[in-house]
Amino acid sequence: MRAETAAAAHWLRALARQFPELLTELAPGGTSPGLPRRTPGPATPERTTAPLRLHISDAVRDITDGVIELEEAGYERLRRGRPRRAPVPQRIARLLELLDLLDGEDERHVLLAAHLHAEARRMARRCARALGDTEPMAAVSGRCPWCASVSLRAFPERRAVMCINPGCRCDSPACDCRTDPAHRHVWPEAQWESAWEPG
Repeated sequence: MRAETAAAAHWLRALARQFPELLTELAPGGTSPGLPRRTPGPATPERTTAPLRLHISDAVRDITDGVIELEEAGYERLRRGRPRRAPVPQRIARLLELLDLLDGEDERHVLLAAHLHAEARRMARRCARALGDTEPMAAVSGRCPWCASVSLRAFPERRAVMCINPGCRCDSPACDCRTDPAHRHVWPEAQWESAWEPG
């Protein structure tokens, strides 16, 4: 599996785990079935209502729309027709299946895999932020091979090491670090370990 495709799969799986939690956060608290229901009306000192959590509602809407658009783009690019309506977790599972079809050298598939990766990462991070989660991270001893700063961080969940220095630039003309200010250099765990093996 290509690195871009594997990264997209990682973020889609993270989103699949987190999205049901987001829906739980959105659901209003219920009352005991044995208690009589109160008549709807304005809040009073003896009657209070749970506050509407707009940031959760906005995140659910944004992620739902994003997953639908991503799936439709993938189906269109692979000429598979229009995807059937389904809940978000089922659509994410179908996107993971689509990734297996993108594991070729076709330039259009490479571009679609990169788009899937970027959007899946954005949605998973938005979901995590709405839930109050942060991705675990640890400082790595040593310096970045490109910028020589002490800004290397290990992300155990991704099994990767990243330079978090926004000014880090490499010598590869194909790298996005020169054109995308949000780009960060990332090394998979195995690549990082082999780069620092004593020679």
